[in-house]
Amino acid sequence: MPVKTLEDLFIHELSDIYSAEKQLTKALPRLARAAQNPDLQTAFTTHLEETHGQVERIDQIVELRNLKLKRIKCAAMEGLVEEGKEVIEEIEKGPVRDAALIGGAQKVEHYEIASYGTLCEIGKQLGYTDAVKLLKETLAEEKATDEKLTLLAESGANAKAAAIAGSTPFSNPFAPIQAN
Repeated sequence: MPVKTLEDLFIHELSDIYSAEKQLTKALPRLARAAQNPDLQTAFTTHLEETHGQVERIDQIVELRNLKLKRIKCAAMEGLVEEGKEVIEEIEKGPVRDAALIGGAQKVEHYEIASYGTLCEIGKQLGYTDAVKLLKETLAEEKATDEKLTLLAESGANAKAAAIAGSTPFSNPFAPIQAN
């Protein structure tokens, strides 16, 4: 179905984020197992519980507004989930992987924040007050998760990764190579 109206766009965007959330429910347990930092493991587990609630809110919106979601796969989330798999496969479990997992999780959160912010605005324009209320709850959770991930990175997760042999904080990759 082509997108011709603002309501069509709302349904398309809601279908897209629904797919994204469903993909995330499958990826989060894998991310939790891949993390070494217990706080990061807990963050992934907690967000999985929240994500189930977010899917339920989308179901509520569909029911409240009598909408029919499209069967689409969110390509953006598919790519972000694939990046997470690559991190797990390519980086040994430990502080460097944890730093990469935090970064990847923040990419996911930023995508979700943009998606829910867009849906809130479109819903407001359509007069979907009931849907906007539910979407704003999810938007607030996504922002809180992003903040928790930032605090994890700042409170030592990234410093532990920097302390790994070979990491040189603030090194200049463009500096001339010194001959001995």
